[in-house]
Amino acid sequence: MTRKILVTSALPYANGSIHLGHLVEYVQTDIWVRFQKMQGHECWYVCADDTHGTPIMLRAEKEGITPEALIERVHGEHLRDFTGFHVGFDNYYSTNSDENRQLSQGIYRRLRNAGLIEARTIEQFYDPQKDMFLPDRFIKGECPKCHAKDQYGDSCEACGASYAPTDLIEPYSAVSGAKPVRRESEHYFFKLGECEAFLREWTRGGHLQPEAANKMAEWFEAGLQSWDISRDAPYFGFEIPDAPGKYFYVWLDAPVGYMASFGNLCAQRGLDFDAFWREGSETELYHFIGKDILYFHALFWPAMLQYSGYRTPTKIFAHGFLTVDGQKMSKSRGTFITAESYLKQGLDPEWLRYYYAAKLNGSMEDIDLNLEDFVARVNSDLVGKYINIASRTVGFVTKRFGGKLCRALSAEAQGVIDRFGRERPGAPAREALIAAHYDNREYGKALREVMALADIANQYVDEQKPWELAKQEGQEARLHEVCTVSLNLFRLLTLYLKPVLPELAEKVESFLNIPPLKWTDGQQLLLDHAITPYQHLMTRIDPKQIDALVAANRENLKAAPAPEPHSPVRHGEKQQHSPSPQSSPVGGERANVGAIAPMVSIEDFAKIDLRIARIVSAEHVEGADKLLRLTLDIGTDTRTVFAGIKTAYAPELLVGRLTVMVANLAPRKMRFGESRGMVLAAGDGGSLYLLGPDEGARPGMRVK
Repeated sequence: MTRKILVTSALPYANGSIHLGHLVEYVQTDIWVRFQKMQGHECWYVCADDTHGTPIMLRAEKEGITPEALIERVHGEHLRDFTGFHVGFDNYYSTNSDENRQLSQGIYRRLRNAGLIEARTIEQFYDPQKDMFLPDRFIKGECPKCHAKDQYGDSCEACGASYAPTDLIEPYSAVSGAKPVRRESEHYFFKLGECEAFLREWTRGGHLQPEAANKMAEWFEAGLQSWDISRDAPYFGFEIPDAPGKYFYVWLDAPVGYMASFGNLCAQRGLDFDAFWREGSETELYHFIGKDILYFHALFWPAMLQYSGYRTPTKIFAHGFLTVDGQKMSKSRGTFITAESYLKQGLDPEWLRYYYAAKLNGSMEDIDLNLEDFVARVNSDLVGKYINIASRTVGFVTKRFGGKLCRALSAEAQGVIDRFGRERPGAPAREALIAAHYDNREYGKALREVMALADIANQYVDEQKPWELAKQEGQEARLHEVCTVSLNLFRLLTLYLKPVLPELAEKVESFLNIPPLKWTDGQQLLLDHAITPYQHLMTRIDPKQIDALVAANRENLKAAPAPEPHSPVRHGEKQQHSPSPQSSPVGGERANVGAIAPMVSIEDFAKIDLRIARIVSAEHVEGADKLLRLTLDIGTDTRTVFAGIKTAYAPELLVGRLTVMVANLAPRKMRFGESRGMVLAAGDGGSLYLLGPDEGARPGMRVK
């Protein structure tokens, strides 16, 4: 039965370049969409640039251009990079569109008519120099808890404490440096708490991955707060109906951008918009997102849709983050790699598509791009196993048999192909097994199956030795059959790899002289069929290419201007904190790491006792948005430490892990208990990464 499917990826923020971390999501989505299309389903893939908010306005002002000019330029850059990695959007649009304005305002009016919008006067910090209200992340100052300097207006990166911006000591504007003043302003709120009954049922209704549903349960326990959906002028975005000078907060109109992009596609292709978006629609709607923006997609978004008369998502697929060589991408190490720089260095985009696919599964686990493993796996799997099958046999067909495969196969040769498609009589067909893995986003499992088949095909070639048959008299028919079987096995492997390697598959289709492969083509054989002259399909990665890529990105840092105080770190880049009436998450409105702290003497540093610790247990802290309670084994005893890493790590993934802690930090009384130490983590205001030792370290070792 043909399915009707609409698929989206999260909208990249129009304030920065696409980098390798972003590409994890778009490659993951593109593979799934290509697989569905190969199955014969009607599947549409749409996306758009997320274009509104304070950072866009300030960056355009800094460059001396209009926000519209900025987002138009960035849209072209983003689409160029996605196209370079063969991400096949059916429509790539912009949230700054007439379609999005109309849909966003229409949804707002419906929510208001349903009694779910309220106006409330709140007090905020105001920048008197820039004449603007400041989002939390554009206010910095001294932490009221631990007194660390240059902390953000909503939380302290040093001690993990959460607070209101007005609690900061000596606050200042991250935009102008001016001392902010307090001013009152009327804001509009979406009453999320009144949607709780629906959301509890929806989040447990099979629409989320189990770990995502469990995460939502934590938010319910903390209580759903009303969501501030307004911002004061000046602000680049859509004005709220009947509220002059008030604008929709970027996170309200950004997800509506999915609908707007599809609406624009409908106008181009003559599609029925309502068939996909009306309440009760039997079509399927899937969102691929990063786990950092799960809150907005699994709570706000379905509530907005449900109470404005639209259908809700069929499923939301959240994925983890990307690390490079086990660490967060680093500009100084040259591993903060943009999509553009990868392509400019002449690296094949399908090398990266394959490597990501080999690592991806249906969970929210982070994946690591290990550069040495990247080289080894691509060279071994794609060139050494897959391409090798064709390159070892196709030359004989061209030179000996006029470029034509044999007319029929012997029972023995047919048995080889049958065993290739089905491991043993009665076993499930490999094609069905691989298809199930693709459908479940278990790409790593799918590719392991494919490479196991490549091993079987290579074993067949090794056993038959066509190069020796070519030297023996009377073995022409045998040679012809062996090469025909080998190329048919190669064609099947190409079919199974096509969602991951679309350009390479197109080259194979060209030299095999066949139409574009569909999933059902696995049941057919190429016999008595003419092929075209073989052209080289893929080269090996030279490790020197990777060295050059890393060096180029490190070199680019030297000429780069100072980082902007609100450049995005990941796609979506919207905070994952629970919104409150006074402090709402700000899309893309982050600040980068501050300047280097004042120098300390070696004597001062020597006072710090850093120890290796093993995490014995990790658990959520009731009533805390960011804290996890860790029990640490440091060799001589165990310690309880409260760490502000809840937004970055699921507790169950931490148990047994080694990390580094400050063992001689004075105990600190908290309302949740006493914290006896501090674990070390790195971050830039976007993500956090626990520090960990190399293999061989053990609890209690002192870090020197």
